[in-house]
Amino acid sequence: MEVLYIICFFIMGLVFGSFFCCVGLRLSTNKKIINDRSVCDNCRQVLSWYDLIPLVSYISLKGRCRYCHKKVSLLNPFIEVVTGILFALSYYSFGFSIDLVLALSIVALAMIIFASDLTYMIIPDEVIIFFSIVIIILEFFLEGITGVGLSLLSGLSLFFFMYCLMKLGNALFKKESLGGGDVKLFFVLGLVIDPFLGLVTIFLASLIALPVSLYLLYKNKEHMIPFGPFILIAFLIVFFSKVTTSEIFDFLTLF
Repeated sequence: MEVLYIICFFIMGLVFGSFFCCVGLRLSTNKKIINDRSVCDNCRQVLSWYDLIPLVSYISLKGRCRYCHKKVSLLNPFIEVVTGILFALSYYSFGFSIDLVLALSIVALAMIIFASDLTYMIIPDEVIIFFSIVIIILEFFLEGITGVGLSLLSGLSLFFFMYCLMKLGNALFKKESLGGGDVKLFFVLGLVIDPFLGLVTIFLASLIALPVSLYLLYKNKEHMIPFGPFILIAFLIVFFSKVTTSEIFDFLTLF
């Protein structure tokens, strides 16, 4: 039965992943999320429902548009598969519980921002506000009013730390060193993890981003890359590993 549930959550993740990608891309370009029909990015042909079956349509069409036969972006199937894996992992990690709802909300936040920031280098404020409210409500059911207060304090602490880091970086490099969306994102993440784990997330995100940045700088002389996806990858590692601050301190005392 557990395997069946995991498979169901994976399939559900494929479906929702397609929706999350759509939300991220459309919010960034001020398009309607629900009423507008999906079209091919190349020929602008309106796509039928059978062109939009998560992952299946991409595989059956060999990654090309049915109408103009040009290659389509890998972003959609990538987001679909990753969402499916993370939905399945969420159920495996938390079972049927409020923690599962929190985990699925975090995955939704991550995938929407991943799509928008990777494509347009934008983290929409609507996403930050919506998921902040959702997470605060879930924290109330999990930890009560005291837990909500601590979560808000943690979120604000990480927000102000990142804001100061952004101002310092701007002053040192004489240009934008960190996007405002990245700073706001840490408020939401701080609602879920404590400030120390937030610092771990920053360090881990920087570590992951470094080789990618060096490669892009070498290949394309690119000086600007979105930091949001790296923050989210690091955060998901911290969140799903269930590591605690005390465990990290205990580990550090061994050296």
